[in-house]
Amino acid sequence: MSSTTLISVDEYLRTSYKPACEYIDGVLRQKPMPTKLHAWIEFMLVTLLRRQGVDALAEVTVRLTQTKFLIPDVIADARIAEPYPTEPVSLCVEILSPEDRLSAAFAKCEEYHSWGVPFCWVIDPAKQTGWQYHAGSDLMKVESSEVLHAGTLSVRLAELFAEEPR
Repeated sequence: MSSTTLISVDEYLRTSYKPACEYIDGVLRQKPMPTKLHAWIEFMLVTLLRRQGVDALAEVTVRLTQTKFLIPDVIADARIAEPYPTEPVSLCVEILSPEDRLSAAFAKCEEYHSWGVPFCWVIDPAKQTGWQYHAGSDLMKVESSEVLHAGTLSVRLAELFAEEPR
């Protein structure tokens, strides 16, 4: 029989985890080990979003409640609070790693929506496709020749996948 050791919020916030861990009600949830392709897509996405005049960052912890801290792959907003957002940002993005399940990524989008995030994207680097999952709307698949939208922000998937990581 396995048991889960609960840790405090203070311990979570002062400890560095490799790979990164999210915190849900005292329990750590380990994020998958990032691949080179995953990191490249994060970099490209942050670059393309910043060109549109927003603050965009990768792997920033967000506090959804007093006892729930998640780590989206990319977040974007007019201004990102320090040391981490405690109010909803405009966009949260999840980039699938090889061992990720699409259903789990969509479930995280639901958590972001419950927090107040209006726009979520899920990106599949292997298939070069994406999904828009916006609050109050149906999930929409976006093919490699199309554009992801989030309010005034947009990213053409062909541009996101144009360069191969070296």
